[in-house]
Amino acid sequence: MSYKLQTDNFINDLDRVARVRSQVANCLANMAQTMKNSESAGKKASGELGLSRDIEDLSKASTNLRQGVFRLLVLGDMKRGKSTFLNALIGENLLPSDVNPCTAILTILRYGTEKKVTVYFCDSTLPEVIDFKSFKQRYTIDPAEAKRLEKEKKQAFPNVDYAVVEYPLALLEKGIEIVDSPGLNDTEARNELSLGYINNCHAILFVLRATQPCTLAERRYLENYIKGRGLGVFFLINAWDQIKESLIDPDDPEEIAAAENRLRKVFQSNLADYCYLDGYNIYEERVFEISALKALRLRIKNPSASLDKTGFPEFIGALSTFLTKERAISEFRQARTIARQSHSRVKEAIQRRIPLLEEDVKQLKQRINSVDPEFQKLNDICQGFKDEIKSVRDSKARTIADSFRNYVLTLGNTFETDFLQYQPDLRFMDFLSSGRREAFEAGLREAFERYVNDKLAAWSLTAEKEMDSAFFQLSKSAANYGASYTKITDKITEKLTGQKIPPIMGSTNEDNSPSWAKWAAGLFSLARGNIAGVAMAGAGFDWKNIVLNFITVMGVGAMITAVSGIVLGPIGLALLGLGIGVVQADQARKELVKAAKKELVKYLPQVAQQQWQPIYDAVKECFEVYEKEVTERMNDDIKNRKAELDNLISQKESYEINNGAELSRLKQLETEVTQELGNLEIAYQGFLAAA
Repeated sequence: MSYKLQTDNFINDLDRVARVRSQVANCLANMAQTMKNSESAGKKASGELGLSRDIEDLSKASTNLRQGVFRLLVLGDMKRGKSTFLNALIGENLLPSDVNPCTAILTILRYGTEKKVTVYFCDSTLPEVIDFKSFKQRYTIDPAEAKRLEKEKKQAFPNVDYAVVEYPLALLEKGIEIVDSPGLNDTEARNELSLGYINNCHAILFVLRATQPCTLAERRYLENYIKGRGLGVFFLINAWDQIKESLIDPDDPEEIAAAENRLRKVFQSNLADYCYLDGYNIYEERVFEISALKALRLRIKNPSASLDKTGFPEFIGALSTFLTKERAISEFRQARTIARQSHSRVKEAIQRRIPLLEEDVKQLKQRINSVDPEFQKLNDICQGFKDEIKSVRDSKARTIADSFRNYVLTLGNTFETDFLQYQPDLRFMDFLSSGRREAFEAGLREAFERYVNDKLAAWSLTAEKEMDSAFFQLSKSAANYGASYTKITDKITEKLTGQKIPPIMGSTNEDNSPSWAKWAAGLFSLARGNIAGVAMAGAGFDWKNIVLNFITVMGVGAMITAVSGIVLGPIGLALLGLGIGVVQADQARKELVKAAKKELVKYLPQVAQQQWQPIYDAVKECFEVYEKEVTERMNDDIKNRKAELDNLISQKESYEINNGAELSRLKQLETEVTQELGNLEIAYQGFLAAA
């Protein structure tokens, strides 16, 4: 299939997603407006039905869908061709893409009717709008300048936060947003900037280079920041067409095939571990051999040119399937869940209200008083779940903080082996030269910085697993509490109306559980850009960012400060003690590591003690955010159920209700909400069928 046809298909799929997004968003908005109008009208009739939380959830979900995009993060080492790949993807030499570390600032590429760049700053400087030519010139630095800044541990543009590139491109117009990151192998500060976006993106495009297969730095990032985190990652092996340039006979097909096969084995051995989904090997669907520069040249000459043998058609096909089928279906399923729960809430409220219209105030009060014990049971369930969350909170906060302390205290046990891979190519005689000592110390400091970063990243996976298990436990508890809660609300309805009301939506606990339980179980999320799904990948908030970003910043800052003292202190004395005539590289390395370990081990208990409480507090905060939202939703539900009854009494005490007109109004509300849910279901099922 040609690239143009593949791209056209992708854009058509994105367009279909955008249309269904709009349809579903309209259905949610119409449901919210219908319910809002009804509540307003109810103030002059039999009273409000207590639908405020449902209206809020529907409105927020509708807004999120209208603003929804698929966000792609482009990651990779410097000089791998990330910007060239993006330029080829959009068909124009738009982003800086020469041999320098051009993407010196994080750049977000999104749709705009006019071509422009807006640069946002970290300080009080107002955003600046510039043209593309100025953007390339101003934010590209030459190799000498980059090297000088790196040595001085300075950023090229310290006051710049990020840039937004707007471009009238069909791919972007249909709902794609691309984040182009600085090179990973630049500075740790910029690495953290890039990696901080990982959890907020729908897919990661990790760019490698065929002529530099899986460097140590790339393996480091994949192991520390990608593996085991449940991310959707596509590997793009760029410059595949350049393999033959290193061959003796670049025109010999057998020699080319042999060289390519050797490289394929290298990449597969390094990338296979990151290409498993639910136990299935999806390597063929996630790894692509591309030739970005060749594709860019072709597209600049002819936007409709065939890009066969550049790898782009195959990659676009896989990306299309991932985004417009897997991700979109998850997104629409959540919207459907919210709509179904709101429809159920409306029907239940109407079924309770209609039989009570004929009751006089005295009889009505008697019926309402009769369900006081059930309302107390609802409060007991709320308190029970709240207490369980607090118990899990305290247990996990202590477990995770303890695990950090124990982990830090044992770093010295394997330091000599672990640190070997981080040692830079240091010339130990340079340390004895006062003119070169600064460069020596800077290189050693950077090695420690990477060592500490990676160790913290490795530990963070342990923290993630602990948090995953905790929220999985709470997810199951939410379902159980929800089932008990539903039995009691059914009893309330039965006592009020004198009849049993059959389940509104279906026969499963998930269908009939209250909305707060669905949220608490992670069945839907109202957080912007967060697609919930498996177990408790995010219960409406991003606990990974709360904990892990805090831990990364905290840990590196504290431990690197100590490392600086180590580098400038006892390690130096140990090396000087060897004497000029004795210093040999191997012996000096051993002495350096021994001295470093000795000082590090001295400092580790202090780090473990100082950081235990901040980590405990950070983990605790995650559960407190969760508990606050769950409690508010449960209390709102109880309050609204009481309010709908109190509202009816208040109205009956105030004036005579026209029961016939009210019955008609309530039936109309049910009809309109059911109709909108039906429209959403048609859109959802139609999308599934087409997918």
